[in-house]
Amino acid sequence: MNARRLPRWVIGTQPDRRDGADTVGPTTTAGQWLQLGAVMAVAAVLYLVHSFLRFRNFEAKGYDLGIFDQAVRQYALFREPIVPVKGVDFNILGDHFHPVLALLAPLYWIWDDPRVLNIAMTALLVSTAIPVYLFARRRFSHATALTGAGAMLLWWPFQAMVNWDFHEIAVGVPVIAWVVWAIDGRRYWLATVLALTLLSVREDMGITLLAIAMVLAVKRAWVPAVVTAVLGVAGYVFATSVVIPRFSPEGEFGYWQFTALGPDMGSSIAFMLTQPLDAFAVLFDHPLKVALWLLHFVALWLLPLLSPYTLIGMPILASRLFNDRLNVWSPVYQYDAILAPVFLMAALEALARIGAWRHARQVRASGPPEPPSGHDDGALASGAGSHRLPRAAGAGVRGWRVPAVFVSVLLGCGVIGTVLFPQVFPFQRTVTGDTWQRTEWARALDRAVGMIPDDVCIEAADNAVPHLVDRTYVGLHGDIGDDLATWMIIDTTVEELGGWDPLTPDQALERAERLGYGVVSEDDHGIWVLHRDRPVDPVCADYVP
Repeated sequence: MNARRLPRWVIGTQPDRRDGADTVGPTTTAGQWLQLGAVMAVAAVLYLVHSFLRFRNFEAKGYDLGIFDQAVRQYALFREPIVPVKGVDFNILGDHFHPVLALLAPLYWIWDDPRVLNIAMTALLVSTAIPVYLFARRRFSHATALTGAGAMLLWWPFQAMVNWDFHEIAVGVPVIAWVVWAIDGRRYWLATVLALTLLSVREDMGITLLAIAMVLAVKRAWVPAVVTAVLGVAGYVFATSVVIPRFSPEGEFGYWQFTALGPDMGSSIAFMLTQPLDAFAVLFDHPLKVALWLLHFVALWLLPLLSPYTLIGMPILASRLFNDRLNVWSPVYQYDAILAPVFLMAALEALARIGAWRHARQVRASGPPEPPSGHDDGALASGAGSHRLPRAAGAGVRGWRVPAVFVSVLLGCGVIGTVLFPQVFPFQRTVTGDTWQRTEWARALDRAVGMIPDDVCIEAADNAVPHLVDRTYVGLHGDIGDDLATWMIIDTTVEELGGWDPLTPDQALERAERLGYGVVSEDDHGIWVLHRDRPVDPVCADYVP
């Protein structure tokens, strides 16, 4: 099969030769693209099987799948995104700024089911392999690039995200990888445009744009750097000072949770500038924080610390470690997925720089090398599918097996973790068969959901919410007032029933009795169904027509 050069808009212009990158552009065969597609397809199947089994087993929750289903479902109906899981008349734009979710609305015209969001998430995550592969191919062989992309798809941050169901951050994962790819190819204005799209993913991406601007400045792309920085700050201010307060019930941005630094942004910046060592210490003051650092960087041999691309991910990581909420320090949520491609690409770039430095030492010691004749990682080879490197750029990694070893070890760690360590690699439960059998608790929840009629208002346990969003006005216990709901599902097997200020099962049962609910199904493996006889509010039937 004949090799075909990638188009210029994909290849970009010449990267910096000092890191050993290909300044001409890779030549990739159709067969090699098929191999990448096969890796992506295998990952997609694994993601979807795990996700759909979680849904069937009532492991998906109102936080966050129910929230995003209600928001996108309302967009699909051309309505404002009112989300009862967050509260009565709660517009989701008063919580976080993510208008990009409206682009997912057409999916509900195809399949009216919350699982369609997890299909979208799978496509977004899997597509991230493309920019990572292209980035690696500028420097290394097809095999190394393919292994690196596959290792990322199996790595724990992606598993954690799939295990937590859809979240808006999924949209940003491939975008930020393309930003790194564009900067690396000196397509600086394309990088700026891609970075600006991140502002529609989440309000705090404005700070990430400042980091992207710093990397552009390192590359001496001064005008794109200034534009990116200015628009990043403007986007953050617009989202947090205009849009979110406009729709928030409290009339203000409600996610300033960095009291370790200060009560507001101004005091926090002053603290970091005047007491940098104390601020730095906050990043390591809890075992979970230390574990997060280790999982991100030790597994990558600390290589990201040698690359400027790591700067792009640092605001996201720091915002979590400075946060007051302990749960965002844990590696089991969706927050790390957007960091995975950035840190992996940074590690690969650092490896190439080390290879170039190694080559320079060899040249100084023994003179210029002979033209390459074999096909080692990153070397010039003849025939279809070769990765062509000018001597100055390619010789730094020619004959050097470390990049191939690095990605192979990373993939091996992903495989071993998936088999042995479910605490960090949640796919273990799927590949070992643990999730294939439905528990009696899940069957009881299924029976409870089946008792609920359409077009009613209901307060439900967190795990029941995703199974009710397509036909009811559903919120969590105590979050939609005392007058709307006529049905309840209470799960007494959990410590709390979900939400920002969750009720305990005992509190929910006491409240149900006080509000006049009667028992329909009592303690079916811990699941209670309750109902009160009163007219259904028109809001309930109108919410999901």
